[in-house]
Amino acid sequence: MTGQDDLLPEGLADALPAEAAAITGAMRRVLDAMDAQGYDRVRPPLIEFEHALAQRMDGISPRRMIRFTDPASLRTLAVRSDMTVQVGRIAATALAGAPRPLRLCYAGDVAVLQADQLDPARQRLQMGAELIGSDGVAAALETVELAIEALEAAGATGISVDFTLPDLVDALAVSSHPLPTDRVDAVRHELDMKDAGGLTEAGGAAYLPLLYAAGPIGEAIERLAAIDTGGVLETRLAALRTIAQGLAGRARVTLDPTERHGFEYQSWLGFTLFAEGARGTLGRGGTYIIQGTDEPAVGFSLFMAPLLDAVGGSQDGREALFLPLGHDRDAARRLRAIGWRTIAAIGEGDDARALGCTHRLEKGEAVPL
Repeated sequence: MTGQDDLLPEGLADALPAEAAAITGAMRRVLDAMDAQGYDRVRPPLIEFEHALAQRMDGISPRRMIRFTDPASLRTLAVRSDMTVQVGRIAATALAGAPRPLRLCYAGDVAVLQADQLDPARQRLQMGAELIGSDGVAAALETVELAIEALEAAGATGISVDFTLPDLVDALAVSSHPLPTDRVDAVRHELDMKDAGGLTEAGGAAYLPLLYAAGPIGEAIERLAAIDTGGVLETRLAALRTIAQGLAGRARVTLDPTERHGFEYQSWLGFTLFAEGARGTLGRGGTYIIQGTDEPAVGFSLFMAPLLDAVGGSQDGREALFLPLGHDRDAARRLRAIGWRTIAAIGEGDDARALGCTHRLEKGEAVPL
């Protein structure tokens, strides 16, 4: 019997055994893929001083954080809403003297005060990797390739990468497509909304061709190059060509140069990850600057819920070995050592099938039920 006291707050939910097993398995495979490429795992705390979380990266809003007063220090604490910020703090403090480039990875829960319409969850498992000390082409390519390998390790297929140029408007506004400072945000917003009429009203008629510069990366780069009469984007476009060439055959690659949703703190490059069978975005990444040290970095974060959609969200049907009362314990240890999952009887009435077992231990061996 359940009552009002058993209800969970809106946006929070239990992960029951099958889902929890799937989450754990996917997380382990993702972290193993990162470790294989030299990324060391860090585990920052769930709660920090609000000021420390907010100051390391532009675009992280304290208003989205769950905040409360620390009874010990009387300062405002916050539950992390993004682990990338914490990795930046670690790189700037405890690992400030570590050799660069510094490769770190992480996995942990984050929470927000209020969910958005696209994702009603207020607590999420975030996994990711950060390469700190460079935001150049080689670093960006390594990071995107690692994101693809991590998704493949988790079981995702049909992966696609959609690139964007978060600072595109800023770069053009001071050169070939001049804009008054007070118009930049409005033009950027209308481009993000893909609203041609709104863009013209905002004084950005010269930016209309950018709305049609999206698509397969080769074609999109050529359209951008035609718009870039002053050569301001030449370096960025050359970098995109190199990255796209490096990803040839690994993933479908597209470019949407004006997309800014989810790229509040990225600098010259951003990317979004998709896969077959996923309801939405599997992850995002890009280049950025760690505030306080002005150190360049590039990284990505993966989101567990859509990843489980893509690879299957449960582990039903796993084989399990029933251990009857008085079973051979040495045989049980031997079988666990080679990968068997065992469930031991603790009473005469324990039913192997009801407990989800597929085999029974008899004479030291696993026998199908």
